[in-house]
Order: sequence, then C-alpha cells, then structure tokens
Amino acid sequence: MTIDFTPMYAAHDAFRRDLERLGKAAADGTAATPAVRAGWDNFLHQLHIHHTAEDSDLWPRVQRRVTERPQDITLLAEMEAEHARLDPLLTSVDAALAGRSGNLPERVEALSSALDEHLRHEEESALPLIQEALTAADWGAFTGRIRRQQGLRGAALFVPWIVDGIPSADRARFLGVLPPPVRVLNRLFWEAGYRRRGLWRQS
Repeated sequence: MTIDFTPMYAAHDAFRRDLERLGKAAADGTAATPAVRAGWDNFLHQLHIHHTAEDSDLWPRVQRRVTERPQDITLLAEMEAEHARLDPLLTSVDAALAGRSGNLPERVEALSSALDEHLRHEEESALPLIQEALTAADWGAFTGRIRRQQGLRGAALFVPWIVDGIPSADRARFLGVLPPPVRVLNRLFWEAGYRRRGLWRQS
C-alpha cells in the first residue's frame, strides 16, 4: 500500500510559511509584538514535536529495514545531523527575539535557508526511502505516536495551524485525510480557538 505523505508535506509547508512570516516581521519592525512571539513559540513547539518523533521513532524504524544498505544508513544519519545543525540557529533567533542580540533578519534568513535545505533533502531523498522501506502499518505506528504525543489539546492547535492561510485545494487535501470527527471539531471549534490566539496577527 502506498503511504500518503500529505500530512508530512503540509507540516513542512507550515514551517516554511511561519518563517516567511517571521522574516517579514523582522524586516518591518514588528517582531517584538506579542502576536509574533506567540507565532514563534508555536513554531518551536510544532518543530520540536515533528523532529523528536522523526529522530526517536521514524529514522530508527527505517534503519531496521535497511540494515544491509550503507547508502541508506548514511542518509538517515544525515537527517539526524541536519536536525542537530538547526538547534543553534533556532537558539540564535530566539535570543534575538528576546532582545539579547541583534541582527534578527540575518538570523531568520540563516534559519530559513537551513531548514528549507533540510526539508527539501527529506522530501527528495528520505520520503522516497520511507515509501520503499516501510509498510503502511509502520507509517501508521509512527503517526500514531505523534497523535498520542499531541493529544486532543495539541490536535486542536495543530490542525488549524496547518491550514492557516493555505490555498483552498491544499486545505481540502489535508483535511480530507483526517478522520471525519476531527474535521467536524476543527470546523466547529478549533479554527475559532486558533484565531483567538492571534498567532502572527491573525484576525
């Protein structure tokens, strides 16, 4: 069975979108506002969950399937190393936002470039390997771990965060892979709650 990577691509696009918003705020002098800080804090939270789940579950799961394939083992090691290289860039941006250092636009640009490079590497190389090496059950076990880590409260933030401002076709594609009860909760409650948070100056 083919693995549906729609949620993975949607999360990657949401990370890119948030850093674009942060870059714009850094350029126009609004990065110190509570709305931007709230958006950044959520970005850090979502990225931490995403990368922690990959490092602790996904990459080891794939590695067990490709133990006799050195090139694939190397790719998985590269994925973990790229995660580690992002940590000081995240810390650097966080410090600049907190007013402990300057050059915020340059720091955001460095982070955006490194994260986009990693995401493209994952999309072009790691996801095809996952598609070939894992079963749908393997993928379900991985995504189930993320769902348990997020919990219902986390899902109430994650789902509307993903669809925040995305094109209607992408929105429909992402929501279409979710269970019907989740779509109902998102429509009736979660998106309104997300808007009230005011992330990135949401109205």
